[in-house]
Amino acid sequence: MDILHFNRPARATEIRPALVGYVGSGDLEVMIEPATDACADIHIHTSTDGSEARWRQVIELIESVTTLPAMRMDIHDFAATPGVIRLRIEQALELAREETA
Repeated sequence: MDILHFNRPARATEIRPALVGYVGSGDLEVMIEPATDACADIHIHTSTDGSEARWRQVIELIESVTTLPAMRMDIHDFAATPGVIRLRIEQALELAREETA
């Protein structure tokens, strides 16, 4: 098991808490909480040892198409593929950016 931490530049923007996915066979969950500082604080607990390069690539890919909000993101991974990782992170970001009713 690896525990990874990435701190990325972010834009202060209003978001709400979000939760998508679940930890199960080949999947992961992503939880987002708003933050007040201008950084995206990403914490990853993964069952896959030696996966830091893969996680860094996925996060950089997401950053290339969207600006990260100021947030704390917690990810609990159970051997998800890069495609599932990206999908869940993008789902969580979309949900966090939705306006509250």
